[in-house]
Amino acid sequence: MQALFGVIFHFIGGFASGSFYIPFKRVKEWAWESYWIIGGLFSWLIAPYVAAWLTIPDFMAIIRQTDSDTLFWTYVMGLLWGIGGLTFGLSVRYLGLSLGQSVVLGFCSAFGALIPPIYRDFFTQETEGTITQMINSTGGKVVLLGVLICIIGIVICGRAGVMKEVDLSEEEKKASVQEFNLWTGLIVATFSGILSACFNFGIEAGKPMALKAITAGCNPLFQNNVIFVVVLWGGLTTNLLWSLLLNFRNKTFGNYTDSKTPLLNNYVFSAIAGTTWFLQFFFYGMGESKLGNGASSWILHTASIIIISNLWGLYLKEWKGVQPATYRTILTGIATIILSVMVVGYGNYLSE
Repeated sequence: MQALFGVIFHFIGGFASGSFYIPFKRVKEWAWESYWIIGGLFSWLIAPYVAAWLTIPDFMAIIRQTDSDTLFWTYVMGLLWGIGGLTFGLSVRYLGLSLGQSVVLGFCSAFGALIPPIYRDFFTQETEGTITQMINSTGGKVVLLGVLICIIGIVICGRAGVMKEVDLSEEEKKASVQEFNLWTGLIVATFSGILSACFNFGIEAGKPMALKAITAGCNPLFQNNVIFVVVLWGGLTTNLLWSLLLNFRNKTFGNYTDSKTPLLNNYVFSAIAGTTWFLQFFFYGMGESKLGNGASSWILHTASIIIISNLWGLYLKEWKGVQPATYRTILTGIATIILSVMVVGYGNYLSE
């Protein structure tokens, strides 16, 4: 039952992540950076604070009492992840939910599995969980096979994007994805996927805070909520600075008070999008506490996001009008990435 609840929590979190961009589509006459920053204030500041306040007694005292090294690395991982999250928004902006999420999360899954063992091998004295151990163990070899399958899936999805570029006119491409730009989107999505894996590393860096929360009487189900506060400070820093820079460069500060736009509607839907985004990690933390295996939890989380986001992509007709071969190609790419996630998860299971 523990494992079943863990899977259910991860799926709910995946649904939140795969769906959060939908409310942004209801924002009218605002620049991207304006609604991104309003949504972000809820994603990275308000919602994490409220969640921690509701579930962890005196969580700010736990943060204040945590050693500086733990806080530093948790924050830095959030800072790096914030760049990945920022470029994720651009990925969806240029590629749409279906293709954008598939490429980003494919890379995120692969690097989330590979970076920690490579780091342990070259920069620590640890012998457990290293890339050398992976190469010499059955579970590790299965993980590496899954990563290879993931890369193949990404290539197939990229191929589907090229085919879509050929199949559709500019008007047809922009009917579902207004700023569709394949090559810019693929470059940004690759960068985003690599850095997005840093969120999982931030959770690992902040584990001492979760243990203190349990000691203080917190329900273990919610132990990660105190970590999210610090990780997301890093994400807020990156996204806030970039969005304000765009506001300044594009002269869009007026969006926030422009009475000619549907202001209440825009604020409400941006807030809904931001809060929905945070719920992915609220439920991720619950799922991870049930399963007790961070790497496999991360893989399961990304798999559920890929499934949900692509269902939304199909519903929003992002592939409407393409040739049957193009449609089959994107479905094959998505299926390959999902298969890779399952293989990596199984490999982690064998290794734990």
